[in-house]
Amino acid sequence: MAKLILTQEVTGLGAPGDVVEVKDGYARNYLLPRGYAMTWTKGGEKDVERIRAARKAREIATIEEAQQIAEKLQSKPVTVSVKTGESGRLFGTVGPAQIAEAVEAEGLGSIDKRTVEIPERIKAVGSYTATVKLHSDVTASLDLNVVPAGS
Repeated sequence: MAKLILTQEVTGLGAPGDVVEVKDGYARNYLLPRGYAMTWTKGGEKDVERIRAARKAREIATIEEAQQIAEKLQSKPVTVSVKTGESGRLFGTVGPAQIAEAVEAEGLGSIDKRTVEIPERIKAVGSYTATVKLHSDVTASLDLNVVPAGS
């Protein structure tokens, strides 16, 4: 078993700043290479406090505020304009940062890109659904319309 400090939210495992024990292979092959965690050391307690403080600064303060933002996000679909080839396939994929920028551009508020989860890779124009974790108890479903740039 490997003892790690999470640096990002990992669904089903924990939040940034949590100290977790996972199987060696999961740590070595998934969490560490993707930057979701770092190895735990005795001096790592300072890192844990720093990560938790940063998370608290980004976190939405109250459940009521998170629910209001969730209602806004679910009120209308968000349009994401991307460069595409002739067949409608994207140059790359749509990521959480682009979704967060599109939400802000549509006037629905500002969300942290780290809270956006995309269940499937978005590689073509069309309609998709993403999940935004606004608070530990509040999650919003976000409808996305991916359209070619210039439409």
